[in-house]
Amino acid sequence: MRKQFIIRVRLILGALLAVTAILVARLYFVQIVEGSDYRQQAQNQYVAQAQGLIDRGTIYFADGTKEAAAMRTGYDIAIRPDDVSDPAGEYAALNAITPIDHDRFFADVAKKGDPYEEIAFKIPEAAGEKVISLSLPGVIVVSDAWRYYPGGDLASQVLGFVGYGPSDPDHQTGLYGLERTYDDTLSRSGGDVYVNFFAQVFANLQSLVASNDSQRQGDIVTTIDPSVQQQLQAEIAAVQAKYRSKLTGGIVMDPNTGAIIAMANVPTFDPNDYASASSTAVYRNAAVSSEYEFGSVMKAITMAAGIDAGVVTPESTYDDKGYVDRGGIRIWNYDFLGRGPGTTMQTVLDLSLNTGAVHVEDLLGHALFEKYLKAFGFGTPSGIDLPGEVPGHVAAYVTGSDADFASTAFGQSLAVTPVEMIRALAALANGGYLVHPHVVSAIRYTDGSTKQIAQPAPVRVISTSTAQTIDTMLAQVYDVALMNGAVKMQHYSAASKTGTAQLEDPSTGAYYTDQYLHSFFGFFPAYGARYIIFLYTVEPQGEEYASHTLTTPFVDMVHFLINYYNIPPDR
Repeated sequence: MRKQFIIRVRLILGALLAVTAILVARLYFVQIVEGSDYRQQAQNQYVAQAQGLIDRGTIYFADGTKEAAAMRTGYDIAIRPDDVSDPAGEYAALNAITPIDHDRFFADVAKKGDPYEEIAFKIPEAAGEKVISLSLPGVIVVSDAWRYYPGGDLASQVLGFVGYGPSDPDHQTGLYGLERTYDDTLSRSGGDVYVNFFAQVFANLQSLVASNDSQRQGDIVTTIDPSVQQQLQAEIAAVQAKYRSKLTGGIVMDPNTGAIIAMANVPTFDPNDYASASSTAVYRNAAVSSEYEFGSVMKAITMAAGIDAGVVTPESTYDDKGYVDRGGIRIWNYDFLGRGPGTTMQTVLDLSLNTGAVHVEDLLGHALFEKYLKAFGFGTPSGIDLPGEVPGHVAAYVTGSDADFASTAFGQSLAVTPVEMIRALAALANGGYLVHPHVVSAIRYTDGSTKQIAQPAPVRVISTSTAQTIDTMLAQVYDVALMNGAVKMQHYSAASKTGTAQLEDPSTGAYYTDQYLHSFFGFFPAYGARYIIFLYTVEPQGEEYASHTLTTPFVDMVHFLINYYNIPPDR
């Protein structure tokens, strides 16, 4: 009996200890992890519940920056008219911190006997804290929350925005960008912070061990570096303005991991005031939702396939007559000139010869060329964690015609998204692997845990030796051929290729002779690349070739990244 009694006592003590541990853990989450939510609600309820309160997780820029890209924060300012002792002095003090409507302030001050009049809304947190510090008689600072994007248009097409959607006009939800992709994670249940204390302590114990991440609430951490993003936006905005293009965009990515460091398009918009955008079309991220024929940047892929298959080397030659006939269509070099017998594959890339790319495709054959195209991911979505991605279109897959295969070899008849193209080109820079582009690195859950987002394993598409060979060829393009060597760097290597593609007339299917899309990709260092940059501009005016419109912004981005990340010389 004594032994059984001791066992029962131990079981009871064990159960009490387990319950105590659960209580301590839940108290920690309620008081520490979720304490700010309770404090905020208490502040709001001191006077009145703010209308349209948004309780939503934060989106952070790259982890090292600790900067919020999208947040809920701020204050409203109200007055109690009877307690305002010095209207003129208090107005001057408030207006010095944040704009206050003069007529409204003095009209509200005159409402004697009125216990509460709001005079300013959505005041940034820093300004609200300054007003609080003044302790002005009769001035009430009420904690509020709304969706706020501190950077304005910074990465706006990546972030998206929150608004009332057609499927649920009574509740705000993520409509574009990461706000939409991670809406379930970022959304908060407005009632959670009002439940009974003990219900809160014991509620959702399952979430501590839950494995269904899609139903867990938290903040998200992106791979976007705000400084690099700002520089990229400035560069493409300058191109857009100078050449009066319809659209200009760019991506900066780590070719080894697929992490997107910056992604932007112009025209763009400010998600804090998205209703004033020039068109709702600017809400869409063209980097993932628009297809383009990028032209001669594709020659680097074609050449890599030829080298990997062993049908050509950099020194291989062919007879360049200036044109080739395929499928009843005559394909010319850009300048309608031929370089004759003995034209090398290096010259094909240096001078961007269409006939040379077709020659490589001829040696590969349609079936093997198509196999390489699919291995590089053309015609399939990248799976990037942004909404609205389209898969791209490869005409050769559909028609199987000689003309379409030949055109694909030099970058026409191949319409893909910018992110699809940079994914393929990154394989040339990272030793031959197809990586997974992404813009989110981690989720910080409300229970205090953090989950690093694991990406699919890279897939080899070309050999390491092939990648090294094509890197050497593209490094020569940058050092010698691009702008006749004017941009060669003394202490740093870079690899690059330009693209100039004729735009298609959607009504006839024929190509315009005076409307182009310019593209430019490059990575550096040329060996063991740290970053790959892809730029594009649609219908630029006044310049025919991409080397004239996009070389300068590429070089500027390279110099910026070298200085910003303190990258050591490799020469």
